[in-house]
Amino acid sequence: MDISLTVLIIVITCGTSLLGFNRPEFIDRWMFTPYEIKNRGQWDRFILSGFIHKDYVHLLFNMFTFYFFGRVVEQWLGYQFGAVSGGIIFILFYVLAIVVSDIPTYLKNQENQFYRSLGASGGTAATVFASIVILPLSDICLFGIICLPGFILGILFLIYSYTKGKSGGDNINHDAHLYGALMGVVFVLIISPSSGLDFIDQILSYRPF
Repeated sequence: MDISLTVLIIVITCGTSLLGFNRPEFIDRWMFTPYEIKNRGQWDRFILSGFIHKDYVHLLFNMFTFYFFGRVVEQWLGYQFGAVSGGIIFILFYVLAIVVSDIPTYLKNQENQFYRSLGASGGTAATVFASIVILPLSDICLFGIICLPGFILGILFLIYSYTKGKSGGDNINHDAHLYGALMGVVFVLIISPSSGLDFIDQILSYRPF
């Protein structure tokens, strides 16, 4: 039975996260800590932090979301470049999104000894927004209750992440969500510039009723 790369990433992330739940020293070493990165040269934290989570709810939300949208992006890349090349690009995209989404946070907190963050939110946000560019009119449902076309929910999410990132105070790395989302959009447009035109055409053709 073939296992998709999306599922493989989820399995690996669940394994490392579950391991971390019972080993605080493991979490401490993999945590995204800008101060430690700068002063100890532990640059691997940029990647490692994307494969650990705070708790089961945090893990479930990220991986559940990634499962649905990751498949779309993985299949799209497979169609664009073939199974092997598309798969390699998909993995590189996901890992790079985790890194890129944390760069602004690193620059902002590199002198802050107390800042910590973890989780795959940057990579997940990038995957969601890459999917939105590819299929902007597909509905995304919040908690199975409120369903909106992807491009509308995406705009609301960007506004929310930007606003919360400015205000802070809730121990959530909203900057990673914001820059991860932007990374997903830019990625698709670089890979396939024509997708931008298709996106605009679909948006212009949208009718709410």
